[in-house]
Amino acid sequence: MLLPYLEKISEGYSEGLYKGVKYGITKTTFSQGRSFKIYAKELGGNDFISLNYYITSQNELLKPCEMPEVKVLDFLKNVVLL
Repeated sequence: MLLPYLEKISEGYSEGLYKGVKYGITKTTFSQGRSFKIYAKELGGNDFISLNYYITSQNELLKPCEMPEVKVLDFLKNVVLL
């Protein structure tokens, strides 16, 4: 499902372009790769993307933080890593 998009983002800090705007992206992995936290901040701006992603024995759960899921999905699918 979303795992390939999450795996393309490196652990730690990286940068990417989303809709022509540069973002600083921080990814932290927990529980031997079964949980991820991603926070992306628009560099020089106010926008941000924040999410948690959990892989359980039965399914995968996307938990956006204080924003619509559609915004998080669009970012994950369209960010171009630098």
